[in-house]
Amino acid sequence: MITIGIDPHKSSHTAVAVDAAGRQLAQRRFVVNAGTVRQLMRWCEQWPERRFAVEGAKGLGRGLAQQLAAAGEHVVDVPSTLSARARLLATGGDRKTDAADALHVAQVALFRDLRKVEPEDQSTILRLLTERHDDLVNERTRIINRLHAVLRDLLPGGAPTRLSAEKAAALMKGIRPSTATDCCRRDLARDLLADLRRIDRQVRDNEAQMRDTLAAARTALTALPGLGTVLAAKLLGHVGDVTRFPTEHHFASYTGTAPLDASSGKNTRHRLNTGGNRALNAVLHIIAVCQIRDGRRGQDYYLRKIAEGKTPAEARRALKRRLSNVVYRALRRDRHMSFAEAA
Repeated sequence: MITIGIDPHKSSHTAVAVDAAGRQLAQRRFVVNAGTVRQLMRWCEQWPERRFAVEGAKGLGRGLAQQLAAAGEHVVDVPSTLSARARLLATGGDRKTDAADALHVAQVALFRDLRKVEPEDQSTILRLLTERHDDLVNERTRIINRLHAVLRDLLPGGAPTRLSAEKAAALMKGIRPSTATDCCRRDLARDLLADLRRIDRQVRDNEAQMRDTLAAARTALTALPGLGTVLAAKLLGHVGDVTRFPTEHHFASYTGTAPLDASSGKNTRHRLNTGGNRALNAVLHIIAVCQIRDGRRGQDYYLRKIAEGKTPAEARRALKRRLSNVVYRALRRDRHMSFAEAA
């Protein structure tokens, strides 16, 4: 089996082929254009039994890795941290070239169990839609804050909190500017109101796309208390293939809800996990807060932890850990049902 390590860049990709012992067999640099993958595959025809190792297959190497995976090639993702460590061990310093980086990428793939790159599916679409949703919501918040600032100078007492486009339009109907400066403020408020209405339409369209994609995914996540369309889309988008987590404990570690062992000597203790996927951690936090507030089963668990002497923050973290298990089992059921239907 020949391993082909690839160091991707915006303008070029450097490939190095190594044998099973890690010895370099050949190398080549490819200029990035419409025919890059075709040229790479033609060069690799001399090794029928091959696999590809792409550095940063979720980042700069995403396009190449996905094209290779779509072509039926075996592709693994090599994190840049691992290739950097291999380079440091090999050279004893940070001196690097593209060819040397590609060689180290291939050598890492030989001796590490790495994640296989799968062709993008609906989970990727959901992640893109949720990222766009976050951008739109942030932009909406910025516009509302700016509109508040302008209305504060036009209306006695300013605008109320939880301002919406309809509320702002009703308030602006009663504005009678008395100076040229106030006329300018009114015009700015009208522009901001138009921006707000545009963003609201885009948010509604984005959420409609999420609902359609979730319906195609046929997930039961939205049946869980406190888990709506946007949160379910975030979970599916960031988790992807749940079978890459062997157990619920691995999944909890990925979501950052499993405490870290910080024991030393005879002292056994754990500390808060500030790592993991923070987007998933935030989703589980929102679900926990909603269940605590709305009196769901999560509230009973939360109150039981409080009765055991835990602080509210500690009890909430314990609930998040429990919810991580619930979400994991729901995702596994969805996966099992999809396989059963396919069969």
